[in-house]
Amino acid sequence: MRLEGKVAVITGGASGIGRETALVFAREGASVGIWDFDESGIEVAQHIEKNGGKSFFARVDVSKIQEVEKALEETEKELGNIDILINNAGITRDGFLTKMASEDWQKVIEVNLTGVFNCSQAVARKMMERQEGVIINSSSVVGVYGNVGQTNYSATKSGVIGLTKTWSKELGKKGIRVNAVAPGFIATPMTEKVPGKILDMMREKTPLGRLGQPEDIANAYLFLASDEGAFVNGAVLQVDGGLVL
Repeated sequence: MRLEGKVAVITGGASGIGRETALVFAREGASVGIWDFDESGIEVAQHIEKNGGKSFFARVDVSKIQEVEKALEETEKELGNIDILINNAGITRDGFLTKMASEDWQKVIEVNLTGVFNCSQAVARKMMERQEGVIINSSSVVGVYGNVGQTNYSATKSGVIGLTKTWSKELGKKGIRVNAVAPGFIATPMTEKVPGKILDMMREKTPLGRLGQPEDIANAYLFLASDEGAFVNGAVLQVDGGLVL
């Protein structure tokens, strides 16, 4: 029960890595706030409640600060002060540079980068009042090394690393740790859109010989959120099976 007594908010908690993280955190004793535009997050919250945990779902578009602030207020009312924020929400709108529509560029920036800023700013203000807290941002190996056809996604995930490094310096002195996790190719609904031959190539390039599973990332989040990661600040933990060695 490494998170017993803690309140954790997980953006994008309705499916994939976010859903698995919500379930793992609940099993470890946390009360879990699920923030997602996808209302199937209600089912995740209900599942946690049926298994003896405490959870709350807020429908929120993280790119809109008014919705984030409303979700924060509602979550605190239902669960209490937020101890852990997992900025996990993200989308893809892939395309080559010369063919990428401006709206696809803008939408990915709004959700993957501005959304992280909005949620972190709102929650950090509360954490600063108590002089403690943990913020974990979802980056990606493509944010470190780039990837063909993902100009917008790579840019946001690189930006998330920059935010993480900056906030770890700004907030560390306030008792708030900020870290990032950079997943490799993980078997989620998002990667289902990737052509099979590309996924096969990724498996072959990965020394462990498989795609990651959502629980691989959820467990990385758990380590960084728990007291076991108490002296980890400003780190970018790559969880990719050795893909980029």
